[in-house]
Amino acid sequence: MRSVTYSMGVSLDGYIVGPDGEFDWTDPDEEVFRFWIDDIRDVGVHLMGRRLYETMLYWETADEDPSLDDSMLEWTALWKPLPKVVFSTTLSAVQGNARLASGGLAEEIERLRTEPGEGDIAIGGATLAAEAVASGLVDEYRAMVYPVLVGGGIPFFPRREQRVDLELVETRTFSSKVVYLRYRAARQPARPQKPGTP
Repeated sequence: MRSVTYSMGVSLDGYIVGPDGEFDWTDPDEEVFRFWIDDIRDVGVHLMGRRLYETMLYWETADEDPSLDDSMLEWTALWKPLPKVVFSTTLSAVQGNARLASGGLAEEIERLRTEPGEGDIAIGGATLAAEAVASGLVDEYRAMVYPVLVGGGIPFFPRREQRVDLELVETRTFSSKVVYLRYRAARQPARPQKPGTP
C-alpha cells in the first residue's frame, strides 16, 4: 500500500512559518536542495492546501527563467509533471498537472491508495497535514530541521491532544547544520476485546 508522508522544513522550535509569515530561513543550500530533488523522485502524487499550491506555482513556469541553475531545472522537470491534488474552498481552477480535490482528505487518500500507481502520497502544508494526523492517515513524518528559533507561527505538528508513537527511520546532518529526521508512525495492533466489553 502507498505510504502517506508529511515533509516540510521546520524551525527548531517547531514552526514551518514564523509569526510574520516568513519562511526565508528554509531556503535550502545546494546540498539540502539536492536531497529534496532525490526525495521528490519517490513521490507519486502530492496533496496540498491552497497556500502551498500558490507558493509552488512558481515552479510551473520556472524553466522559462534563463538564470536557473541545473539543480533548479532538474527540480522543475520533476515537479511539473507530478500529479497534484489541491484542497481549497476558494479556488475554482488550478494550473499545470493539478486538480481540485473532489472529496474530503480521508476519502481522497483512500481512493489514491486503492488506485494503481507507484510512489508515496505526499502531504504538504501544516493545515492539511493536521487533518491527516487527526485521522491517523500519516505513515511517515519527515522534518528538515533548521537551526533557528522563530518564536511562533504555524506549527509543524498539530496542537491536538492525541498521542502518536513514532519509530526513527533515518537521520542526516548536512554541512549547513540542518538536520533531517524521518519517523514512521508505529501502528499498534488492535487489542483483543475482553468478553462482555464493547
